[in-house]
Amino acid sequence: MRKYRLKGACLLILVFFASPLQAQGSAGTKGDAEPRFIVDMPTAGMLAKGSFAVDVEFYQEGGVLGTLSAGIFDRLTFGVSYGGSRLLGSQKAIMNPVPGATIKVRLLEESVSLPALALGFDSQGKDGYVRELDRYAVKSPGLYAVASKNYLLAGYFSIHGGVNYSFERLDGDKSFNIYLGAEKTIGPFLSLLAEYNLALNDNSGEAIGKGRGYLNMALKWAFTGGLTLGVNVKDILRNARGVSLVNRTARLEIVSRL
Repeated sequence: MRKYRLKGACLLILVFFASPLQAQGSAGTKGDAEPRFIVDMPTAGMLAKGSFAVDVEFYQEGGVLGTLSAGIFDRLTFGVSYGGSRLLGSQKAIMNPVPGATIKVRLLEESVSLPALALGFDSQGKDGYVRELDRYAVKSPGLYAVASKNYLLAGYFSIHGGVNYSFERLDGDKSFNIYLGAEKTIGPFLSLLAEYNLALNDNSGEAIGKGRGYLNMALKWAFTGGLTLGVNVKDILRNARGVSLVNRTARLEIVSRL
């Protein structure tokens, strides 16, 4: 199973560089705000210099995660995040042990023949903290490298591919990981996204994953004033142990200039 997933990932990466479609811009599809995430995993998209973003994610068990990011330079984005589970409801809140931090550097701008390329670090995992394993339900990306490319195809079509190494390793799985994703605009305001996180670092030892990887999809609405609302359907393959239903989450994003 793992061998076939790796072969599929390599094939998609080759398509990344060989597609004959016409390239468009740098890792963005609408306006000045480049998409910085597929669903959970980062793209090569950046915040413009002098702009900031507020992201709020809502997940199971009344979980809320807030992130504040800023474009320090056109090629440098920095952010901090914090949240916890049971913030909504009557149960006692379970807060994340430490705030998350992210920094991303754009190494290469997108051209007709080459994708945008970025390196970064992100310590923020998703969908709640699992204290027994000292990790998040979906591991943080950790150190990562990602490429993003955009094409004109009945609107815009973007593809993303990355490799990452998470520092959440007390479950015994210390592998590198690969992830892939795509975004397709539907008219001027809607986007459909798909993400496949192979989760090669979450399928052995005391890992939560079963080895199927995390397949996620999302629908995003872009409103005026830099406001975006996303509805996510996650873990479609039911990779997490003890899960029999897909995970539904939501994400609110506001991007503005200082």
